Amino acid sequence: MDLTSRLSVVTDYGAHWIMWLLVALSVAAIAVIIERAVLFASSRDDVPRLRAELRRMLGKGELQAARHRLEESPSFEARVAVAGLDADGTASAEERMRGETELARLAMEKHLALLGTLGNNAPFVGLLGTVIGIIRAFRELEQTNGQVSAGLMAEVGEALVATAIGLCVAIPAVAFYNLYHRVIRARLGRADALVHEILAFRKAEGARD
Repeated sequence: MDLTSRLSVVTDYGAHWIMWLLVALSVAAIAVIIERAVLFASSRDDVPRLRAELRRMLGKGELQAARHRLEESPSFEARVAVAGLDADGTASAEERMRGETELARLAMEKHLALLGTLGNNAPFVGLLGTVIGIIRAFRELEQTNGQVSAGLMAEVGEALVATAIGLCVAIPAVAFYNLYHRVIRARLGRADALVHEILAFRKAEGARD
């Protein structure tokens, strides 16, 4: 079987399977977008207010109250901070909060690789459907001896639709991928602010001892 015959096995099925593949990938992308949106919404907290309360409690030496306030918060920022309260000493608190920060980053970035992959590659998958459609269009043109026919126009239309679907899958995937990474950077930045509050408390506590 020569190369032309091998390619004809692929093109004989048309671009329909490409479009259905893109539809399936778009469903997966929508599922990830919704799941991440629910996660970020359910783990929100007023971190500036939390920081102010934490500073006040630690300033008064109310360590248990501060720990309780952090534990009742659903935010990733609070999870990072409470790890420092459970440590003994500044160095230990810093290491524990650094480890908790990495765990929080991994939890927030979960499944986002799918969005990034779709954003980068969905247009190329759509382009494959376009190439298949164009090949079939030329074949139809050959069979009709150069005459424009309904079959030819259908093949060309299918080729263009494959590209359009690829772009429709890629653009939202890229947009939400970038949006969620901005949210993650903001969350980690706010967590870092709480980390410094804990470290300041630990250093002051060590100075008193």
